[in-house]
Amino acid sequence: MTLRISLLALTILAIATATWAAGPSTSNGLARLKAVPFTDVQIRDEFWAPRIEANRASSLPHMFKWCRQTGRFSNFAKAGKLMEGKFEGIYFNDSDVYKVLEGASYSLQTHPDAKLDKQTDEVIAWIAAAQQPDGYLSTFHTLKEPEKRWTNLAHKHELYCAGHLFEAAVAHFRATGKRTLLDVAIRFADHIEGIFGPEKRHGVPGHEEIELGLVKLSQVTGERKYLDLAKFFLDIRGRVSEKRPKIFGPYCQDHKPVTEQSEPTGHAVRAMYLYAGMADVAAATGDRAYMKALGRLWVNTVERKMYITGAIGSTRRGEAFGANYQLPNDTAYAETCASIGMCLWNYRMNLLHADAKYADTFERTAYNGMLAGVDLGGEKFFYVNPLASNGKHHRQAFFGCACCPTNAVRFIPSVPGYVYAVDADRVYVNLYAAGEGKATVGEGKVTLTQKTRYPWDGDVKITIAPAGVETFDIMLRIPAWCAPEAPKDALYQSEPLPADQAAPTIKVNGQAVEKVEMVKGYARLHRTWKAGDTVELHMPMPIRRVRAHPSVADDAGRVALQRGPIVYCFEGVDNGGAVDKFYLPPEAPMTSEFRKGLLGGVTVIKAGAKTIPSGSDPAKGVEVLAVPYYAWDHRDAGPMAVWVPEDAEAPAAEK
Repeated sequence: MTLRISLLALTILAIATATWAAGPSTSNGLARLKAVPFTDVQIRDEFWAPRIEANRASSLPHMFKWCRQTGRFSNFAKAGKLMEGKFEGIYFNDSDVYKVLEGASYSLQTHPDAKLDKQTDEVIAWIAAAQQPDGYLSTFHTLKEPEKRWTNLAHKHELYCAGHLFEAAVAHFRATGKRTLLDVAIRFADHIEGIFGPEKRHGVPGHEEIELGLVKLSQVTGERKYLDLAKFFLDIRGRVSEKRPKIFGPYCQDHKPVTEQSEPTGHAVRAMYLYAGMADVAAATGDRAYMKALGRLWVNTVERKMYITGAIGSTRRGEAFGANYQLPNDTAYAETCASIGMCLWNYRMNLLHADAKYADTFERTAYNGMLAGVDLGGEKFFYVNPLASNGKHHRQAFFGCACCPTNAVRFIPSVPGYVYAVDADRVYVNLYAAGEGKATVGEGKVTLTQKTRYPWDGDVKITIAPAGVETFDIMLRIPAWCAPEAPKDALYQSEPLPADQAAPTIKVNGQAVEKVEMVKGYARLHRTWKAGDTVELHMPMPIRRVRAHPSVADDAGRVALQRGPIVYCFEGVDNGGAVDKFYLPPEAPMTSEFRKGLLGGVTVIKAGAKTIPSGSDPAKGVEVLAVPYYAWDHRDAGPMAVWVPEDAEAPAAEK
């Protein structure tokens, strides 16, 4: 469809409405994109680059220290008979070590570090020593319950830990070329493949993850049997048979076959790893039943069960999904791992369908729900990410169950790998961040250099440098937050923009593009490109009031603020020690300003609120301040709220 640029915003809305309701289209088969790997993308901005550096310089050493102090490393040395001692910690602690090694590998690939390389080799040597002669590897069972191997798949996480080992091994091999960890992973995978399969034992992991690891192992080794095993674990989930007379139920997403599931249930992290694994297998096999199920599951997740921050998992009981529209704020679980899982799933869905709505959801989650899980210094972490707090919820240096800190340490250095994707004749720009990316389009090479202050500013300039003169498409994601309003049944409705609100505009080599073709949320720029060509995308960033769907009882009468991709919150430290003494009437004036010295440099929102009358005290005007949600809990302890009343009669916040 071709349109004039002045109608771009309306087109965004129309496309969003159509694709949101329908879910992924499978009528044309796989629309598979290939990600541009993070090693070919350098981010040099003021937003992500400091977080990636903090991860390298602070988070990784911090994780190595805590894994050493808590016995996570020594468990392997003990299981390998390199030292005496008993197992320490929780039965799935091996997985934390694997995630730290995966994060270390990503860091080594882009930032060589002799000390980190040596530390990594040392830990891998302990892991290799702990592997049993038949390939089995679990320090908990080797040291504590050697006779109970594979006897409790629902709870003991042997397959879950194996999956994280496989992901770490692939990352380490690709980063260093060393086979030390990869050979361990292959031996363990062969051991598992010798036990489980269609004509062998039937069983599934209570906590999904091995599926993702097996697909990666298949890719790096070229062995089809690992992909087949991943599909086997998926296909028998929820199926009762003579070989598997009892299933685990909805908590483990094991209540019905995966191709029949339509609503996410149970433990939120497990669900995300399941859906990501299904997407990987669908991409490799073209399984349309998987794709249809993923479409249904995505719509229910994003339109019924997702927080405005992109976080999921609303109930503490089981770290699980609640009912549709059950989205409490101060009791939200919203686990950091679940947000990372949302990113992993939506990234894969984008690769499957070349549809910007998945990148939109990735962006919402990465910039808000996920990023809140790590402090600016990289050494304190949230496990739970509520959207309201009485001031007693704080990040910690580590946890007994440390899945979230170690997960963040492997995710953050991989962020550059989510910026670009390609197909045969197109480059897709999914994230906006200053820096440089190198991609292969068809047979040609092209370098794209972004200059932008995103997410604080919506201006992006991309300089194109193909190896020669090349004809291809550049596909610019026009974020959903640019749309004049959201689809009417959307879980979150931004206040409609005024009719005269400027729409996004595009220039090529300084000349305005008068006609833009929109394809699944992307602006398509087709031309013959030469070195030095430029594309300029201007996205206005007004402050948007957001209201939740009427069925979300906890947000009734309340409003949240968003600017660009960033969701905001109010902290007591900025607002006289309280966040429940004011309301934001619909006509409240709001302005934004960038404060370089605050919270690493952030854009804040100032608003003209009114105090809530109390006793003989009438309402009066008061200025309030909102900061990005991801940056809360960095200053004086105090209350926090994302959703605040729009009038003095709004229902009281939950307690």
